[in-house]
Amino acid sequence: MNADELRSKFTAFFVEHGHARIEGKSLIPENDPTVLFTTAGMHPLVPYLLGEPHPAGNRLVDYQKCIRTGDIDSVGDPSHLTFFEMLGNWSLGDYFKEGAIEMSFEFLTSPKWLGIPVKKLGVSVFAGDGEVERDDESARVWKKLGIDENRIAYLPREDNWWGPAGSTGPCGPDSEMFYYTGEEPCGPGCKPGCSCGKWLEIWNDVFMQYNKNEAGEYIPLSRKCVDTGMGIERTVTILNGKSSVYDTEIFASLIAAVCASSGSALVYGANPENDRSIRIICDHIRSAAFILGDPKAVNPSNVGAGYVLRRLIRRAVRHGRKLGVESLIPVCRAVIEKFSPAYPELQANSASITEELNAEEKRFLETLQKGEHEFEKLLPNLLKDPRKIMSGRLAFKLYDTYGFPIELSEELAAENGMTVNRGEFDEAFKKHQELSRLQSGEQFKGGLVDQGEMAVKYHTATHLLQKALRLVLGDHVAQRGSNITAERMRFDFSHGEPMTAEQILKVEELVNGAIKADYPVTVSMMELEQAKSSGATALFGEKYESTVKVYTIGGESGYFSKEVCGGPHVEHTGVLGRFSIKKEQSSSAGVRRIRAVLE
Repeated sequence: MNADELRSKFTAFFVEHGHARIEGKSLIPENDPTVLFTTAGMHPLVPYLLGEPHPAGNRLVDYQKCIRTGDIDSVGDPSHLTFFEMLGNWSLGDYFKEGAIEMSFEFLTSPKWLGIPVKKLGVSVFAGDGEVERDDESARVWKKLGIDENRIAYLPREDNWWGPAGSTGPCGPDSEMFYYTGEEPCGPGCKPGCSCGKWLEIWNDVFMQYNKNEAGEYIPLSRKCVDTGMGIERTVTILNGKSSVYDTEIFASLIAAVCASSGSALVYGANPENDRSIRIICDHIRSAAFILGDPKAVNPSNVGAGYVLRRLIRRAVRHGRKLGVESLIPVCRAVIEKFSPAYPELQANSASITEELNAEEKRFLETLQKGEHEFEKLLPNLLKDPRKIMSGRLAFKLYDTYGFPIELSEELAAENGMTVNRGEFDEAFKKHQELSRLQSGEQFKGGLVDQGEMAVKYHTATHLLQKALRLVLGDHVAQRGSNITAERMRFDFSHGEPMTAEQILKVEELVNGAIKADYPVTVSMMELEQAKSSGATALFGEKYESTVKVYTIGGESGYFSKEVCGGPHVEHTGVLGRFSIKKEQSSSAGVRRIRAVLE
């Protein structure tokens, strides 16, 4: 079974079971400063899991593009990826454990769907602890369906518990499904979690049944939700009996493009070190193409998501150089051709994707030249050392400051009869990784979506700002992204030149006028085409369901702003305070950025 078939079957199964198919969302989270990218299938649906009504109803199914970079340095082994696809089904206060588990079991085992033999399956459930009891309900349902007691593992909180995203909020146990890759159990206690390593997780059902309050108590929720996740790449690997995600049809054309671009007789599978480089190139260019082709595309830069993108491209370039690959554009084109049927935005944005990738390749080659120049400047002093050893700290400085790969430092050192203190470099690099992971963890710990009072005010203010910009600059203005914290807002919009001081002042006056008017903010559910014909604006390039929420600021007969949006918003504009633009600058070609505050 290939990825397209799995994606199609999963969607069809849950549509048959009363779920509305919804569109996956952008890789760049909307109004969420806590993460750089959409990291899980549930990420865009958090507001609805927290209580917002979804326009499509209470049963949903989708597939979502995701990026996680915490293990970026592990990419190149048989399993790690930065970009991946998640299949998910959702119950927003509808069915709960029994319904979710029964549907999961049917999809996995029915000959009509995946047809996995029951004997190859095992599951895990929450073992319970001093705060929450054991999840015997889930175990009972699995046993009723035919999963042997010996294949049910009761695992602790670190394995079978989700949330809350912050210190308080919705949370609950989960039940994970595993596929056994061996023929017979390794022993009588062989079940998910066994050290034999032959149990591979393929699906996870999360049951949000508690609210953790500020006192640390777990209070049962009156509206219980289910969110699930099945990774397409891992599941396809298992269903086809492969030992690596890179050995599936998902990556076949990408690997072929790398080998064909090497200018030599490069063969995947012939050399472990070359294979690692090939996998890194395939993964990183796939990730880069999706980021560049996203409706809220970011470009390579030295901060935030742009920095991650830059690192992915430059790491791929470095490994391409090792293999004799002079350009990664053919690999990028293979990504676009392979994934455009499921993600049409790749084909629609193919020209800009390849243009940005090509430009970043050229920039990195210039960076390498700068790094080589810096090395040459250091060389006279290095050669004075009788030990002929280059400090690992110095090699790391070249890496951290100039993006100069350690492998190139080692090559240049060897050419001059020296070695690099790799242990010292690795120690510095490890500290760098730990700091990055700590920062990433702190960023994530804040919660998936900030729905605090100030964040809600800033979110509403973006509607006023976009309308004011369109009035002052013209109807070509469209939102290209935003980032909101409790302290400020950042708003990106399409416009080809810097705003004048007069234009900035006029925009401020319009927004503050709308705030002073204390307009009501109302929401309506309507068909997407009806929303557009009523004058509502929508996010540039965003995919929407057929039924959407439309927020109107002002009366219907004389509204100030009307937008398709998921929320949250204040009830009337008078509570926002005074709006002040602090900075207007370029974000990327044809896109401007405003930073503003509510005072």
